[in-house]
This record gives sequence, C-alpha cells and structure tokens, in this order.
Amino acid sequence: MSTPVLPAETRIGHVHLKVADIDRGLAFYQGILGFEITQRYGSQAVFLSAGGYHHHIALNTWESKGGKPPAPGTTGLYHTAILFPDRKSLGSALKRIVNAGYPLEGASDHGVSEAIYLRDPDGNGVELYRDRDPADWPRDASGNLKMTSDRLDLHALMAEAD
Repeated sequence: MSTPVLPAETRIGHVHLKVADIDRGLAFYQGILGFEITQRYGSQAVFLSAGGYHHHIALNTWESKGGKPPAPGTTGLYHTAILFPDRKSLGSALKRIVNAGYPLEGASDHGVSEAIYLRDPDGNGVELYRDRDPADWPRDASGNLKMTSDRLDLHALMAEAD
C-alpha cells in the first residue's frame, strides 16, 4: 500500500483557538496583529480574517472561559504560523508588536523563511513569517532542503516596514 500524497494546492484554511477572554484575544489578534472581525457570536466567539476571507482565526470561550493555558510538558498546539505575503508586511507587523511593547520569544532566519515567535495572551504559540522565493531556498549537494535557524536581523526587518 502506498503512502497518500496531497495535492500541492492543499492549504490549512484556519485555526480555531480556545481562549479565556475574547476581548483580551481581540486586543492581540485585531489590535496588534491587524486581523479584522468578520463575525461575532455574542460574547463567546469571534471570527477574524485578513482581506475579507470568512476567517483565518477564530477565538471562542465555549470550553475555556476564564481558563488557564496548558501546563508546560503537555501535548497540544505548538504554534500557529501566519504567513505574510512579503518582507515589508512582516516588518510592519514586527513594528506594531514592538510599539505595543508586546514581548517576543524569538526570531530566526530559516533560509527558506524569516520568522518571529511570540505567545498570544492565552499562551498559544504564534509564528509570524514570510517565505523566500523557492528558487532561493538553501539546498545541499543532492538538492535536498537545508533549512537553518540563524539569527534574524530585527532592525533590518523593521526598517522595511511602512
């Protein structure tokens, strides 16, 4: 039996997060990152997107209102990765985060992408990144991807912001 292969056009469409407080989550995802509300379900859920899509991120308190993040050493979501279309827009997001005084957990140049890491107010990992053109991805002598975790120059990235 062969291993199934998904079509190259397959994408992860959205992430739905359990949060303790909708307004606190909105202050981060809308107020700092810039997602727009597409729909609310009373005080228990909100759907957010970039560019009018039905939703990229949903926040709900159905099973988590007032809850605490999972303890370290438990299973669960490592992070949600949000892909930006270019370096300028990633730099703009970084600038908003810095201006808001929001803490970063890390930043890396992976060769294939540039990434910024942080946690949302509920402790969920968030990666903000932009991909390099596949023609520029680092490869070994056999043509296999050779990703790295090098230092990302945050000052240079912010210099490209609007």
